[in-house]
Amino acid sequence: MQYDAVLAETIGIRGHADDEIEAYTARPMDGRPRGGMIVIHHMPGYDAATKEITRRFATMGYHAICPNLYTREAPGAAPDDAAATARAQGGVPDERFVGDAAGAARWLRSLPTSNGRVGAIGFCSGGRQAVLAGIEVDLQAAIDCYGAFVVGAPPEGFPLQVSPFGHRIPELRAPLLGLFGNEDAHPSPDQVDELEKLLQEAGRTYEFHRYDDAGHAFFSVDRPSYRVAAAVDGWERIRDFLARHLTPAGA
Repeated sequence: MQYDAVLAETIGIRGHADDEIEAYTARPMDGRPRGGMIVIHHMPGYDAATKEITRRFATMGYHAICPNLYTREAPGAAPDDAAATARAQGGVPDERFVGDAAGAARWLRSLPTSNGRVGAIGFCSGGRQAVLAGIEVDLQAAIDCYGAFVVGAPPEGFPLQVSPFGHRIPELRAPLLGLFGNEDAHPSPDQVDELEKLLQEAGRTYEFHRYDDAGHAFFSVDRPSYRVAAAVDGWERIRDFLARHLTPAGA
């Protein structure tokens, strides 16, 4: 079912260290109980494409929120300028991201029509952060769209300077959906294999789908990297995964 009547707006929420950060929200207006989705933006930032994805989750029947992880770097700045500032600093510190994601989850659960279930999806750097949120935050679903450096460290000079955390996969609390392009370099197919092996060894609940003729950012409709077949199938996988994990049986 598609929900055409949605409310979308920019709000402030409390994130890491009780900081107020900007967030974009979208949710159906029919008043039914439903799950919530945290949309974690890609390295280019809190941009129009990510806001469109946030609205898409509302039309799919979920409360959705996209926290602006770059609020502190460049408050009020255009997405490109804020992203450039964040890149120069090596990206968002993991501890701060976790605090912001936890704040987004609290906001979703505070809604009177929340059913208490929350998931997270991330793209690019956000894919890595979605896996981290599945470890650190109370989530019922996590979706990693081509997130690099869960395993394997960034190469020298790469704009994202973070530490891998594959050793923490046994701590993963949320079921994980992973969507990857076989032509991607970050993460490479070998790194996806390594992550899958860790999930298997830890006995975690997960499913991975990999796409030929698709590299990084194959969901991005406004980029040459967009791949129709992979993106269409990916959205179907997302819809099915969330229906299983964010909707109570019989609802």
